[in-house]
Amino acid sequence: MKKIKTWSKLALVGLATATLVACGGSEKAEDTAKVEKKADVINWKMVTTWPKNFPGLGTGAESLAKNITEMSNGRLNIKVYAAGELVPPLEVFDAVSRGTAEMGHSAAYYWKGKAPAAQFFTAVPFGFTAQEINSWIHHGGGLELWEEIYAPFNLIPMAAGNTGVQMGGWFNKEINSLEDFQGLKMRIPGLGGEVLKKVGGTPINLPGGEIFTALQTGTIDATEWVGPYNDLAFGLYKAAKFYYFPGWHEPGSSMEAIYNKDAFEALPKDLQLIVRSATRQANAEMLDEFTALNNSALQTLVNKHNVQLRPFPADVLSALKKASTETLEEVAAADPMSQRVYNSFKEFRNKVSAWHEVSERAYINAREVE
Repeated sequence: MKKIKTWSKLALVGLATATLVACGGSEKAEDTAKVEKKADVINWKMVTTWPKNFPGLGTGAESLAKNITEMSNGRLNIKVYAAGELVPPLEVFDAVSRGTAEMGHSAAYYWKGKAPAAQFFTAVPFGFTAQEINSWIHHGGGLELWEEIYAPFNLIPMAAGNTGVQMGGWFNKEINSLEDFQGLKMRIPGLGGEVLKKVGGTPINLPGGEIFTALQTGTIDATEWVGPYNDLAFGLYKAAKFYYFPGWHEPGSSMEAIYNKDAFEALPKDLQLIVRSATRQANAEMLDEFTALNNSALQTLVNKHNVQLRPFPADVLSALKKASTETLEEVAAADPMSQRVYNSFKEFRNKVSAWHEVSERAYINAREVE
């Protein structure tokens, strides 16, 4: 009996020892996994053109970064830097190109000085609506051209938001005829700025954070920004009285996410897919947000702040459209890549316009029938 008790004690001691060893081994394995997991985390920086936490544009960039981080379970962690925090707002392209940041959020027309054809991928005067530019980019050959344009700069572009049809802008005087554009200093980038120049105005390219002060001090006479949702947030109604529509210059403005090519291609395939999927989701989400919130913001501007909401006269729009066609032909003729993009743009616009004539336009007209 004594021997049995002794063996039992030995067995219990052995079991306890084995348990302690197992627990210790488990804890060590868990600690090792944590260390390995921490070592595997990829940290990226995102630089943007937008003011910090700015509704729609800035928050859209923040949301994209957050979604990539969460979808990757923290394996790809992205820190967002607003305009001026790491680089100036209009240096996003260069910063991502040289690898100062791995990704950026901006608009392609800011880079027309580096690649003239890039501006077709934000907005074309009297061009694509949001739905149309998204279709052209993703299913009409646009993305392949865009990637080709950015490849020499070591960049990969993706559509990452859209504001929908913008407003025509804020003016410190009424626009009754084309002559009212003569000598007008207006903040308006991209191809819209070239059209303004053709009708006698002076286009000025300013980042969003500088617009209000420039308009208030008279450095500029007018400005376009986005639409009611963003314009209300900037308080532009305090600096100009007349608010014109429609946004002939930006009928469906596409934002971009740009990725440093080396950094993106160094990611595992699953993280590359997560980045692409999150960017595509951000592209849709921004348009939903602007569509939902622009109307209430417009009512606030008109009913609370007494903004004078005005349509551009029909003859002014007609003259701007003619000047737009001339401008696009000139831009295309000056640069082989711009010509290729313009040809693709025109071909797709013709096709989609024919379809929308019997679908979107026909339905909207029918919906308005009493």
